[in-house]
This record gives sequence, C-alpha cells and structure tokens, in this order.
Amino acid sequence: MRSTAFRLSALILSLCGLATMAISQDRINVVTTAVPFLRISPDARAGGMGDMGVATAPDANSSFYNISKAVFNTSKGGVSATYTPWLKDLGLNDVYMATLTGYYKFADDQAITGGLRYFSLGNIQFTDAAGNNLNTFRPREFAFDLGYSRKLSEKLGVGLGLKYIYSNLAGNVPTTGQSFKAGTTVAGDISLFYNNQNEAGQGLTAGLSLSNLGGKIAYTSNADQKDFIPANLSLGTMYTKVMDESNKIAFGIEVNKLLVPTPPVDANGNITDSMALVNYRKKGVLSSWFSSFGDAPGGFKEELKEFQVSIGAEYTYNNQFSVRAGYFYEDKTKGNRKYFTMGVGLKYNIFGLNFSYLLPSGSGTNRNPLSNTLRFSLLFDLDGGSGDDTPASDQ
Repeated sequence: MRSTAFRLSALILSLCGLATMAISQDRINVVTTAVPFLRISPDARAGGMGDMGVATAPDANSSFYNISKAVFNTSKGGVSATYTPWLKDLGLNDVYMATLTGYYKFADDQAITGGLRYFSLGNIQFTDAAGNNLNTFRPREFAFDLGYSRKLSEKLGVGLGLKYIYSNLAGNVPTTGQSFKAGTTVAGDISLFYNNQNEAGQGLTAGLSLSNLGGKIAYTSNADQKDFIPANLSLGTMYTKVMDESNKIAFGIEVNKLLVPTPPVDANGNITDSMALVNYRKKGVLSSWFSSFGDAPGGFKEELKEFQVSIGAEYTYNNQFSVRAGYFYEDKTKGNRKYFTMGVGLKYNIFGLNFSYLLPSGSGTNRNPLSNTLRFSLLFDLDGGSGDDTPASDQ
C-alpha cells in the first residue's frame, strides 16, 4: 500500500492540475512525480503563450526555463516577482505560488541567476482512518536555485544551475505506525540557447534545457518509499519578424518530456504486478532518465503521447506594449491538459508588468482545474534598458 505522504502528494498533484484524469476507453497512465510544483510555469509572460519559455527572448525569468538565456539580456540586470493564485475556479483562496528571480551580467559574456519559488497548498484538515479530525496543517514547498551562464560564441550560450528542493506535506500530523518528515533533495539544470537574430531583433532563436536532474525525495525513513522528482527535457524554437520600427511579431513551438519512468500498468490502467511496482520504485535516477524514452507499457506509440506541446505568439508595439496568445496540449491518457492562454505586457521606464489568463475549458468533471487562472508578474530593469531593442516585457 502506498504511504499517506505519497497519496497526499498525488492529491496535491491533482489539485495543481498536473494529473487531471480523463474519461476515456484508452489506458490512463499518467506519469506522476513528487514536487510537481517544479513544473508549474510561474511567469505571466510564458503563461500567456501556452507556458512556453525555453526559446523565447531572454528576460528576468530565464532561470525558470533556460538559464543560458540570461547572458543574452541586453540590460545589466533585472528582477521579477510573480504571484499565481491556483484553483480560484474551484473556490479555493489559499492555494498559490509566489516567485522571485533575477539575473546580473558581471561581464558581457557571463551572467549569474538566482530564483526562489514558494508553493502553498492552503490549510488542510487531517483525519484518522475512522474519519475523526486530528489537526490542521498547511503543506508547503519551495525551491531555491542559483545559475551561471556563459556565451560560447556570439550566437550560442550555455547555462548550469543548482537548486535545493524542500517539500513539507504532512508536518507533525499524528499517524498510526509511521512517522513523516519533510522531503529534501538537490537537483541540477543544464541548458543551451541559440540566438540567430540580427541587430533589429529579427531571426530565429532555439533552446534546449534538461532541468530538475536530481535525486529522489522521501517523506519517510523507508528507502522503498522514495519518489522521483520531475526531471524534464525541453526543446523549443521561436522566430521573430520585424515589420517596421514599431511593430514585431514572434511565433514559437516547444515540446516537453518528463524524464521519469512510466508506471507499469496493465491494459485497464491498474498496477497488478507487485514485483513490477517494486522494480519501478527501486529504479535508479540516472538509468530512469534514459529508460523514460522506452519503458511505456504501450510501446513507442504510448511514448509519443508523453510529449507535451506548447505553441505561442507575441506581438509587440514600440517595445512598450505586447499582446500574447498560446495553446497547450497534453494527451488525454497522460493528464488531458488542453487549454488556450492569452496575455498582455506593459513596460514604462524601469518597470514592466505582465498578465496572463487561462481560458476556461471542459465542463463538469472534465473542467480544467486551472480554468480562470490569472497570473501577474512585476519586473524591474536595473539599468532602464537603455539601448535595448527587445520586446517590452523582456526586461
């Protein structure tokens, strides 16, 4: 039987909208992990473009998507703060994510980044097996990261990052026969960014990022109860067309794939082979990254379904006003998240403000729990972006 902490983690994952089950005749086999908040897009600019960010123009939020973008910022430094309320459409008011991130270029070809993301799951009432109230607790998680990026050439950059992850899901809630603890682990990121834009800002950009490459996380002292964290592969590209001195438009696409083993389920979506489950949980972290490309029970066809796709567009006027739109797609057997997004960005002097909105989708039990989610980001350009020709929200 899975531990209470693991079941609570799965509940939290569902509340975050990262494992919405679909009603379908196909086998449901969602790849789940602990600390799913690491895959929540916190930035309102990316949120307006279908949650894509690995190949978009660099800004203060680069460390969340692709650290290597930071060194391509034209400003010396920048800071961004974001607040994202979650599950507002379900009437919950105390579930949210807050982030703070920034970068500083200490040389023309080198930059450092730092970021903090904090996720609050609200106040939860715990009960025992008989349904009697125990006590209340506010589960919370956070991750702190530091990164370094460097240009390998005028067009190519590389980034490396290290993050500390903390997840406290049960606190000191009294239980029978088992004690729980906060889970902690460390992880690393490595990324590349290719910028083939001309001086006017027209051209192609591309990005690749391997993120959350780290050890498993445990909420008990039982070594067999450790869970994978959301190691992820991101690959994307974006093309910007400069129409004239005041108008430009960009289009992009991004794919993401969790580097996490697929659960060993049968044709009905159930785990009936206890030995297969034991082997799944004991699989090594390094080997799991590679095996995740070929371990789906349904073979190559099912592996293709584990890729998530984002497409997005951004129109910018006079480097001060931006309008965005995007679409996110996930197969119905792997989470069934499908939604449109939209957003706007404004910039005045050293200040920038971005908003994004996730359009309602589905109905009844199939309604996306992220519907009507509004995100907003406040950005500060430390040197005013003098001489900068990037989009208004890129600071």
